Amino acid sequence: MYKAFFSLTRNPFELTPDPTCFVPTRRHNEALAALYYGVRWHKGLVVLTGEVGTGKTLVLRCLLRLLKESRDISYAYLFNSKLSEIEFLHYVMSDFGFPAASKNKSELLLELRHFLLSRGSKKQTTVLIVDEAHHLSEDLLEEIRLLSNLERTDDKLLQIVLVGQPELDETLDSPQLRQLKQRIALRAELASLDFGETSEYITRRLQIAGAPEQQDPIFNADAIAAVHLYSQGLPRLINTICENGLITAYARNSRAVTPAIVEEVARQFRLDLDLTTGEREDFGIHRETEVRQAASALGDMFLNLLKSTENSLGEAIPYADESREHEPGI
Repeated sequence: MYKAFFSLTRNPFELTPDPTCFVPTRRHNEALAALYYGVRWHKGLVVLTGEVGTGKTLVLRCLLRLLKESRDISYAYLFNSKLSEIEFLHYVMSDFGFPAASKNKSELLLELRHFLLSRGSKKQTTVLIVDEAHHLSEDLLEEIRLLSNLERTDDKLLQIVLVGQPELDETLDSPQLRQLKQRIALRAELASLDFGETSEYITRRLQIAGAPEQQDPIFNADAIAAVHLYSQGLPRLINTICENGLITAYARNSRAVTPAIVEEVARQFRLDLDLTTGEREDFGIHRETEVRQAASALGDMFLNLLKSTENSLGEAIPYADESREHEPGI
């Protein structure tokens, strides 16, 4: 919809966690390195936590891509952690490629042990990755601890990666799970981006999408400051604001996403409700002149559209332009 208008080759702020759009900020680089190092060097149990929208799933997708490129690594990826113990084992074994539906717990554990020993003898790596791990029950976390006991004298047979929200840290800190906590070899945490990282993130995403370097920036420093304010540095919200900012700018025939557009998008998504009075006043939310100018430009576009329609009366108007690229809405 707006790609040709801004001379882009793809949508720069897709909400789906696409590894090809990965922006290696310091925080995300460190998290990805910790996960990959823990798996590759058989550290056993690795934990990644972060608030909603900090980019955990994208980091995990990047890890999965790295693992797929390694022929000696086999992994099971669990994305629904609200399972019973037997459902959990059934899912893990099925993801490793074993028929598991009719087997009991003892049979599943025995088969998993043989599988891990066989791969371990060949110096191959086997990984269990659990996303949304903050939903795991204490019983299931204890089951994972017991799986971490599958080892040889010199090596861990099963590498385990737990990824979840900060509630996972709180759960692991409970006295009942102190044995599991002591087995954690590496911990990483994703936090919100600061202003510099937000600026880098937006700029890099636009570059990945093919934004011409010689043109004026689509998001200037003031617009980026507004995005950072309303998103609180959370990549998912940055994507939401920027995507809708581009759509709004395109609708107004504006070659730049202005701070006023960012503020309007934030109000539409009710992100302005998360700001304190001081943050509102410091940033100067009410740019009345800029808003009036944007409204006037939009009105002019509408009048031009009406005139164009009047001039075309009596002519055949196609129902749809089949040559125009179709893009789904948000």
